[in-house]
Amino acid sequence: MPEGRTAASGNRDVSGSSFATNASLLARRTKAVPRGVAHATNIYAARAENAELWDVEGRRFIDFAGGIAVLNTGHRHPKVLAAVQRQLERFTHTAFQVVAYESYVELAERLNAVAPFAGPAKTLLLTTGAEAIENAVKIARASTGRSAIIAFAGGFHGRTMMAMALTGKVAPYKRQFGVLPGEVYHLPFPIAHHGVSVSDTLKALSALFKVDVEPSQVAAITVEPVQGEGGFYVAPKELLSELRRISDEHGILLISDEVQTGFGRTGKMFGIEHFGVEPDLLTMAKSLAGGFPLSGVLGKAEIMDAVDAGGLGGTYAGSPIACAAALAVLDIIENENLLDRANQIGFKIKSALEIFAARRDMAPIAAIRGLGAMVGFEVVRSHGGFQPGPDATKRVTAAALDQGLILLSCGIHNNTIRILVPLTVEDAVLAEGLSKLGEALKAGASPMIAS
Repeated sequence: MPEGRTAASGNRDVSGSSFATNASLLARRTKAVPRGVAHATNIYAARAENAELWDVEGRRFIDFAGGIAVLNTGHRHPKVLAAVQRQLERFTHTAFQVVAYESYVELAERLNAVAPFAGPAKTLLLTTGAEAIENAVKIARASTGRSAIIAFAGGFHGRTMMAMALTGKVAPYKRQFGVLPGEVYHLPFPIAHHGVSVSDTLKALSALFKVDVEPSQVAAITVEPVQGEGGFYVAPKELLSELRRISDEHGILLISDEVQTGFGRTGKMFGIEHFGVEPDLLTMAKSLAGGFPLSGVLGKAEIMDAVDAGGLGGTYAGSPIACAAALAVLDIIENENLLDRANQIGFKIKSALEIFAARRDMAPIAAIRGLGAMVGFEVVRSHGGFQPGPDATKRVTAAALDQGLILLSCGIHNNTIRILVPLTVEDAVLAEGLSKLGEALKAGASPMIAS
């Protein structure tokens, strides 16, 4: 157990109502919250500790979702809580644009120091991942004097209007919302086992420049080093190297969307560091602040300074509470060696998945992949094949919940299962979670496969 951790105990109800149940809260939620806000499970949280969570009925779960990659340092890390408590005793909000504070500046300095590119860097702090990508587009347009943006099929960049336009998946993210911002173009993302090669992607880019938009009108290309919602597909190094070369040739900026890959998840501070390619801008959020809302754009100083004074910011952007948490997170990543830990966890997960893939009494899985502890795999229709099995995927995630394991699916075919367990997870809890995953794969097998 990491230093400072204590095991959660008992089944105390801290939900605010001694009579709350998952069913009663679902009924209240149905009346009070719009149906457009979906949720992956039918449980309601009462408390959590590191990689474990208890619902309002006292049932324990192992958390392999991490709040969708937000909790690399686990639920309620004591150093994060202590930093937040100290800040709460001083002030909670001033708006950085009105009365500034040191923690914003210190956090920017520390992020600039780990920027994955040469030369001076600057950091803009914001609140959400979508807000980060929106501001990266603004900065890129201001810096280049151009307006077009290129993104990728399967990419996910958020739910605001420009972020939706960049996102490469219609349902459920774009459906019903009308006309999205223009001058956004998508390229196929290379996935070899789904028949798309790097060559195909680069040919599509060449065609795009000939047919739809000339390179001199493109402000930026944005890419996830590992696609998140799109299916945990790792970008081939050849693709990223060519995007860098083409961007340099045409004066285009390269944006690395690190909202899900950042802060140790892949075994590096940022995912792009695996590829020897330097971005011009980098977006970040999720695990930056250990569960508190914080995001940012990290970029080359001359690019970041292209926007006039007053053109960037936000009322809650760079909240002092979140900045305090983020400074603690950076300390934890360093002091608890979480980059090495991510690689160790990833090895254990992949080793277990390889064993599961060879089993014939489990739902068939294939294409085990990922960097560090950002691991995904596909549930398929038959052993040795790649035809997506979305129905079996639903059975597996439902069976996992029954087993006491929180598990998320994703991907353009809705058949990828992604594992985002906190990097601070104890070895015994990780092993227990993997055992529960194996049981869920057994339960998720079709009767034909199970026989």
